[in-house]
Amino acid sequence: MRDSKLRVGFILSRSFTLSAFALFVDTLRLASDSLDKSGRAYADWEVLANVRNPIVSSCGVEVTPTSRLTDPTSFSYIVVVGGLLKVMEPVDAATFDYLKQANEARVALIGICTGTFILAEAGLLRAHRTCVSWLHFAEFQRRFPHQQARPDRLFHLDRRIGSCAGGSSVADLAAAIVRRHINARAERNALNFLQIDKARPSSHVQASRSPLYGGSDQRIKAALIFMESYTEDAVPISQLAAEVGLSRRQLERLFQAELKSSPALVYRKVRLERAKRLVVETRAPMLEIAIETGFENASHFSRSFREHFGYAPSTLRLAA
Repeated sequence: MRDSKLRVGFILSRSFTLSAFALFVDTLRLASDSLDKSGRAYADWEVLANVRNPIVSSCGVEVTPTSRLTDPTSFSYIVVVGGLLKVMEPVDAATFDYLKQANEARVALIGICTGTFILAEAGLLRAHRTCVSWLHFAEFQRRFPHQQARPDRLFHLDRRIGSCAGGSSVADLAAAIVRRHINARAERNALNFLQIDKARPSSHVQASRSPLYGGSDQRIKAALIFMESYTEDAVPISQLAAEVGLSRRQLERLFQAELKSSPALVYRKVRLERAKRLVVETRAPMLEIAIETGFENASHFSRSFREHFGYAPSTLRLAA
């Protein structure tokens, strides 16, 4: 049976992301520490595995499990830390079964980084709108087309399911859990040691690859991430506005004030910039590129491309 102490079991995938695991476990350690003695007064943790062989991270550093797949109800959370997506079997069949057993026992599950792929593969995220890094969002949609997901938020924590985009946002999620289960003082203690001024909320927008469109407002940044993530099946502007907590008219006013353009025109630019990269970096037929970037046919795509860039996509490919 669980006691009042916060207990976390970690499942590390093959080629897991070391920084994601380290940020989470060190937030727990520092929140539970007293006088810099690395004590476990308020939280405890284990690295779980079916076998006790070292698990190799994506950077080559190995972590040795501290426990077998013990009774899942002894943990407050079981956290799955993902890593490289090219790994064919990130966890073994026994671990999949263990995660399903934990879910049936109503133990909270969290997917970190691409750990969300593992939980989705096990069918454990169906009622959860999953936070996925924009970097992996297209692949997540391809593998799990019926799973609700969003590419703009840092993390999403329900009562029994959580997901996190990865990177530094793991510390934000871990801090939220410490605050929920221990107290705000323990959270502050951990953040001070980690040299983090303030934990970001779950609604904070992910850092995006494309500041080229400008705009400092978080809602604009979130809208741009959605635009970049949905180039083939364009999201209606009204839905885009709702995703960032605005009406369509409010979003249009915000874009006009910050970017001196409408959401529709910026969205078109995003799709054309994506098409330009595909023209230069791939040998895909123009029709395929047109469809992938939301144009109804090759002629419509070519005409729009020429109007925007001043030359045809075929001309660009010949010069590339």
